Amino acid sequence: MRHEHHPSKSKIRIAPWASPARTRWPLINETSVPWIPTIIVALALSGLAACGNTASTPVIPGPQACAEGTDYPSTFAAIEAAIFDRHGCRATACHGASIAGGLDLSPGRAWDNLIDVPSTASALPRVLPGDRRRSFLYDKLAAATDPGGVAIAGSPMPVGAAPLSADELEGVRLWIQGGAPREGTVPGTEQLLDACLPEPAPQLIQPLAAPAPGTGIQLTMPTFDLPSDAEVEYCFASWYDISNQVPAEFLDPTGQFFRFSRQTLRQDAQSHHLILSLAPIAPEQLDDPSFGAWTCKGGERAGQSCTPTDLDGCGTGLCGSEPEPTFACIGFGPPTGVPPVGGAIGGAQTAQAESRYPEGVYAQIPVRGVLYWNSHSFNQTDTATTMHAWLNYYFADSFERPLRTIFNTNAIFAASAPPFTSEVVCNDHVLPRGARLFELSSHVHRWGKHFWIDGPGGTRLYDNYVYNDPVYTRFDPPLAFDSTDAAARTLHYCVRYENGVNPDGSPDPETVARFSQVPDPSLGAGVFIDSSCEPVACVSGRVAAPCAGADDDASCDSATGAGDGWCDACPLRGGETTETEMFILLGQYYVVPPAGEP
Repeated sequence: MRHEHHPSKSKIRIAPWASPARTRWPLINETSVPWIPTIIVALALSGLAACGNTASTPVIPGPQACAEGTDYPSTFAAIEAAIFDRHGCRATACHGASIAGGLDLSPGRAWDNLIDVPSTASALPRVLPGDRRRSFLYDKLAAATDPGGVAIAGSPMPVGAAPLSADELEGVRLWIQGGAPREGTVPGTEQLLDACLPEPAPQLIQPLAAPAPGTGIQLTMPTFDLPSDAEVEYCFASWYDISNQVPAEFLDPTGQFFRFSRQTLRQDAQSHHLILSLAPIAPEQLDDPSFGAWTCKGGERAGQSCTPTDLDGCGTGLCGSEPEPTFACIGFGPPTGVPPVGGAIGGAQTAQAESRYPEGVYAQIPVRGVLYWNSHSFNQTDTATTMHAWLNYYFADSFERPLRTIFNTNAIFAASAPPFTSEVVCNDHVLPRGARLFELSSHVHRWGKHFWIDGPGGTRLYDNYVYNDPVYTRFDPPLAFDSTDAAARTLHYCVRYENGVNPDGSPDPETVARFSQVPDPSLGAGVFIDSSCEPVACVSGRVAAPCAGADDDASCDSATGAGDGWCDACPLRGGETTETEMFILLGQYYVVPPAGEP
């Protein structure tokens, strides 16, 4: 059960998808994301014309404090008022009546004209739900707030008016990362936009459009229920067969695999991560009792029994096995001796992700088979929801070098910082000779404040400061590792954990690991690795003083018998929940064999 040892204290509810209020997200040195060119060629006309206030346009005042009665029905409504109206974006000469750049931001039309709509001046869409790095609106606004930090086509927005404040820009970022919903509240945006908003509720992201026929295929996750106030990690299975959707020129010589060079994933913002793996089992094993009952997920036949290989049996829904609490699908399904994570064919730790490979580099998967879906999700609201996800695979035009990936978990659970301290954990990864590294990224949880990667000689290759919006650094041309000396092919990567430490070094009870926040394993998280902890320091009363367990609040009292102490702070520990830590190096490369080697 979730511990409520000290009922007089309110539980800390730090949503893994939200930032603490008024946190500044770095804008500089993030142009090396896989799908964003370092410099976008400037064009004469912009799909997001840069407009500001004009003398003929009334300027509404900024939102007042909640106590004074200003409120909005949704985060997007607050953005419309605080950004589009107050900064003059809806001026007649801009994105109002004149529809500059083809963009109409007038009331009732703005959302439809932003979401998944191509810009006329950039390869980026205006707003891509879940991905601010590929949202042209965000880049245009950020270029004015942080001059020189973002390369854009055309002029920054707004023109002729003050740029967005750092808080306003962060509110836009959180809205996009939260799926850019039309309705509802994205956690963390209230304070940033000085808005009174309804209580947050789970948001369903705009579905991902499938590739055009003949250019790729889409795999859709069977939906599953996510309870209120819960963190879960599930594994469940489904069958797919897209053999009739793949033109012959994109098949391997056996005709059993198709080859792709780009993939895109979109999922509801409540997801901490999603990993899709090929299950090493035969179709006849789908009857194995370990899968439990197969039922239709979603659609008009939801809940009815189904046969997994009958792809039409659920109508508009999908046939899936019962979700089971697990960690990385280990031990799920019939015993095979092969960890499912070794067969990963897609995944993401954000609501939207895309990966493109260099020319001639490809990956391949079977045209039919069994999929294992590993979803780690959380819902810190009082409303239950249903989780959705889609993955697009785009066919490769050339097949020269197979893709290789880095997923180094050798030190995954190394975090151990005592309460109110910092620690640095490092590890090494040796690339094979001939490697051509073209992408690096990272995965930690919320105590990981800085993740960095150094190449041979200490050359800095990667920095990330935002655990739930990690940078994907792209190298073009790829970095070559041809030395016979392993040291010259070694990536040295580190993370700095801060367990309840303020910027000035003082103790911060709000961000320290807490005994009272351990998730309930019965809800599907913390079932593989024990996430519990033994509190050893005080979070109230004598803050940071030592104590001896959850029953030792007296040691924390500010004075004998004061009753204001709480023994609740724990050391960091590795584990699978968002209340524990991980340390994973991610990357992609291909290999050019040295001369004389096969």
